[in-house]
Amino acid sequence: MEPSTAQMAGGPRDRRADALGDLRVLPDEIICSILEELTPRDVARLACVSSVMYLLCNEEPLWMILCLKGASGLLQYKSSWKKTALHHENLPDKYIECNRGFLHFDGFNSLYLYRRLYRCHTKLDTFYVDNGNVRRKDVSLEDFRDEYDGKKPVMLTGLADAWPARHKWTTDQLLLSYGDVAFKISQRSSRKILMKFKDYVSYIKLQHDEDPLYIFDEKFGETAPGLLKDYCVPHLFQEDFFDILDEDKRPPYRWLIIGPERSGASWHVDPALTSAWNTLLSGRKRWALYPPGKVPLGVTVHVNEEDGDVNIETPSSLQWWLDFYPLLADEDKPIECTQLPGETIYVPSGWWHCVLNLETTIAVTQNFVNSSNFEFVCLDMAPGYRHKGVCRAGLLALDDDSYEHVKKNVFCDEQNLSYSIPPKREKRARNHENGDDLNNERTKNGVSRAYNAWKDGFSYDIKFLSMFLDKDRDHYRSPWSSGNSIGQRELREWLSKLWIGKPEMRALIWKGACISLNAGKWSECLSEICSFHNIPSPLDDERLPVGTGSNPVFLVGNTVVKIFVEGGLEVALYGLGTELEFYNILHEVNSPLRNCIPEGLGTGILYLDNGTYTNLPWDGKGVPDIVIKNNLTGQKGGVDDFLFGVWGKKQFEYRNAEMPKHESVSSAGHSNIWPYIITKRCEGKIFAELRDILSKEDVTNLASFLGEQLRHIHLLPHPPLNVSAFSVIEQDSGLPEINGYAASFNNKLNMRAEWEIFIRTLTRKRKDVLSRLAKWGDPIPRKLIEKVNKYLPHQFENLLNITESQDNARKPCSWIHSDIMDDNIYMEPSCVSTASETSRQGALADNRSLCGSSVNRDVKSWRPSYILDFSDLSIGDPILDLIPIYLDVFRGDSYLLKLFLESYKLPLAINISKHESAENDDKCCRLSYLAMCYCILHDDNVLGAIFSIWDELRSANSWEEVELTVWGALNNYKGFP
Repeated sequence: MEPSTAQMAGGPRDRRADALGDLRVLPDEIICSILEELTPRDVARLACVSSVMYLLCNEEPLWMILCLKGASGLLQYKSSWKKTALHHENLPDKYIECNRGFLHFDGFNSLYLYRRLYRCHTKLDTFYVDNGNVRRKDVSLEDFRDEYDGKKPVMLTGLADAWPARHKWTTDQLLLSYGDVAFKISQRSSRKILMKFKDYVSYIKLQHDEDPLYIFDEKFGETAPGLLKDYCVPHLFQEDFFDILDEDKRPPYRWLIIGPERSGASWHVDPALTSAWNTLLSGRKRWALYPPGKVPLGVTVHVNEEDGDVNIETPSSLQWWLDFYPLLADEDKPIECTQLPGETIYVPSGWWHCVLNLETTIAVTQNFVNSSNFEFVCLDMAPGYRHKGVCRAGLLALDDDSYEHVKKNVFCDEQNLSYSIPPKREKRARNHENGDDLNNERTKNGVSRAYNAWKDGFSYDIKFLSMFLDKDRDHYRSPWSSGNSIGQRELREWLSKLWIGKPEMRALIWKGACISLNAGKWSECLSEICSFHNIPSPLDDERLPVGTGSNPVFLVGNTVVKIFVEGGLEVALYGLGTELEFYNILHEVNSPLRNCIPEGLGTGILYLDNGTYTNLPWDGKGVPDIVIKNNLTGQKGGVDDFLFGVWGKKQFEYRNAEMPKHESVSSAGHSNIWPYIITKRCEGKIFAELRDILSKEDVTNLASFLGEQLRHIHLLPHPPLNVSAFSVIEQDSGLPEINGYAASFNNKLNMRAEWEIFIRTLTRKRKDVLSRLAKWGDPIPRKLIEKVNKYLPHQFENLLNITESQDNARKPCSWIHSDIMDDNIYMEPSCVSTASETSRQGALADNRSLCGSSVNRDVKSWRPSYILDFSDLSIGDPILDLIPIYLDVFRGDSYLLKLFLESYKLPLAINISKHESAENDDKCCRLSYLAMCYCILHDDNVLGAIFSIWDELRSANSWEEVELTVWGALNNYKGFP
């Protein structure tokens, strides 16, 4: 071929400027990042724009990202990522299988694309490290605990020699036994992706990816239980504090790991600062490790200031070794080794590590909590953010002033560690440059600065790290990090079970509870309350709060002490005040409900002022002196008024309905004032503990019991509306326009005032429903979130049919419990086995904890006895009480709902004429529609429970389909005479 004119003139012209137009000012990596945000169809169209855009839009790494971003469920690789992505778009095969070869263009060069291409095709033969600096040895349990446990990594030999997995876990052997089993695939995607093992093996043989897919499955023991028989936990790692939890309640802890050459785990610290062991069965892995606080070059740690969630930006494992490792000075290089088949590496708590598979590897790993890392795990679950940043990024997480303060003031001696607390600065964790420009001298200098910051005073010591805790943060009131390995309630249940199940470890468990729960503070409060009310001092068994609720609850002898803290002081006052007002009415009318509510023994407000506790009795009437003293309320009224009763609470809910949850409580900062209530302790157990062992008859009796008690609650008269207090709502002439219609009410409607505040609150909640559902995300289908505003009614008063006319009184408001869930229902034995009555009484006496003791297996049947926790009481539509009962207690069982309604017997709606029905949308006449709207607008993620119970609804095309599946049975309910 003869050279072109352009070539004869000095080479091909640079086609980039003409082909990209105005986009030419952007570097290739930015353009590629923009392309990653488009849909596969848009990228395919954009490839037709110009020659350079064609090259950028046909890159395989781009199509891998596009494919995985939209993939979920079972994935099958179609020889290339572009074909796989287009296959998911349901295009006809004639377009996907087009045999036309790729076009080639001269005059375009891209170092960025070249590096990506190189990483996709490089071989790792030269990456083997013969002389790593991780010791290889066979150690005894005593030597392991003395020299390595919680201190430094070690490569252990001989631990897997007797495992069947040692010879059975090869690709060919697993293919024969588990070829059709779908395993979870780990990749940088928020969606759950599965691949059948035979398809994954096929993918391994075809792929040329920079960061290949690899199996990282924590559920392999459920999908392929035979694999669990092929190995056992090595004797060095038998102690695991998480094993006290039931299998379905403990956080993910074991993984099957299978990956090809170039795959691996990028830099990270194991979740919750747990330790880990990893045994390799076939292939070779290269490991790099850094001590706690020494952030690797190229890695950035972000810590969310609101909830403490930690996010890490890191290059892929291969990219780090190719692009960043060569820049490191000797003093900055990581601890390294190559793991061989049969070897087990131990990674201590808080250690950074990165793994690169040098060939196809198969391994098993488990994380664990033992005596050496227990306090660190508790620290990682404590509220706040600064301590989490320091645990991972060391002193780099501090601002400059705090960093210098720590350098100057940290001191310790060999006998005792003592630290000076630096001033608190509300800033995001700061980290070094990530080294995008590999030739920039600042990058090398940044490494040295990071190394110096790690050396200067940082200590992975629990006393040192604990000083960065935010002492003003409270576990019960602070936002919980989504990155935590377990939830707040699960943490309390875990510690409570440890407290009961491991009495020999209580000194250590107490330290951890003080870090994560602030147990020492609550223990002091409990002692003050017990002393004031002449309750015997708590026994050692009774020192930790019990249950899974949102407030500290203690069982002391025959009493239950509940301290109100959730949501801040104002929420706590309204919670206790409303509960006391409810009890007052309950006794005035002598409702039979009294027999199913624990007897109240005392209430009050405890506060700490200048180191001294003061206890102030309060029966819910008037405004407590401490509240007046601190100017916490502008309410005025008589000493016999329930100013913190239900109508004050409804105003408070209205005021905060459209505010972000963490900003909605104006008095959350008053952390030294605690309302509390003391009730008589019930014999028996909460339903949550008994659910799995109850007979069908027990459960059906429970459904009827709940229907009867809800009837009593909803028939109870509510207090008259305080017109003067309601003036705040009356002054609100209207709400902003929402989705194209006015949110204010029609003045011509003669609406009951109590319904008006209810409706206005719903309307405020509707305003941000789209963003709230999007934030909750999975498992709520995205396509339904987009349709939610169209589904919800424009005017809720029409939906409820609550306006008055001269001859029709319409639907009344009712007291609603709002929180009848499986942990707020108590049951007692109704029949025991041939064991003596003495044995039964002994079993009840030994029931020292709501969640820490095992269920008495001698009991043959249980009967419901009490409904607990009335602090969430409100006034509104009784249908709201069906939501927690049906979804949480009955778990969507329509038969139990039917039994409940047969016992409930009250109508849930009033009859309306055909004329009225024609005036309204037909859907407004369905009880199922009303219940579904309440689920969507609920303060809690009720929809998450719905799409978890009815998994098939995740593919629903409309809210009507969800509504009728979940709540359709209500449409046949008319109440009973």
